[in-house]
Amino acid sequence: MTYAALVLAAGRASRFGSDKLSALLDGEPLLFHAIRAARAAPVSRVIVVARPGLDVGEWPDGPPVEVVRIESEALSQSLKAGIAAAAGSEGVFVFLGDMPRVPLGVAAVLFGRIADSVAALPRHQGRPGHPALLSARLFPEIASLSGDEGAGRLLRSRADVAFVEVDDPAILLDVDRPEDLRAIQDGSRPIR
Repeated sequence: MTYAALVLAAGRASRFGSDKLSALLDGEPLLFHAIRAARAAPVSRVIVVARPGLDVGEWPDGPPVEVVRIESEALSQSLKAGIAAAAGSEGVFVFLGDMPRVPLGVAAVLFGRIADSVAALPRHQGRPGHPALLSARLFPEIASLSGDEGAGRLLRSRADVAFVEVDDPAILLDVDRPEDLRAIQDGSRPIR
């Protein structure tokens, strides 16, 4: 089976006030943490969908990191661009560039649960998180998305989604504002 990982990183981060994906966390850009989690997934390649000029780093060894540049900030456009770049894959893991603490082993657990489902999602205390594993069977429906919506709306109405309960709340933890980044750095960020 061939799967790809998508790291969505094309947004402008207006609430952050500056380039949040380049902001440092543990001494390296926030985005690099998401790329590292994507490379730990059971995939043959990693595709970073990024806005022009965003540094995605150098990643020797392991799955190759490819970059797709788009001008649009819309989540739906990022997802569509990533899926187009992953043509021929049986599915994609979707990571978000502003989620730096996703546990490295979660993707492998999702992979073990996808089977006949169109998607597998981690869930913490009843709340679905990331990464999401989407089967290629869902790609035609994703093509109909628009604006700043991801696959969540499509998945909420389906019975054929596998959920994996995860103890770690980091599957819900994203960075929207500078104070979020500081709180993640010191371990005090509550899950909203």
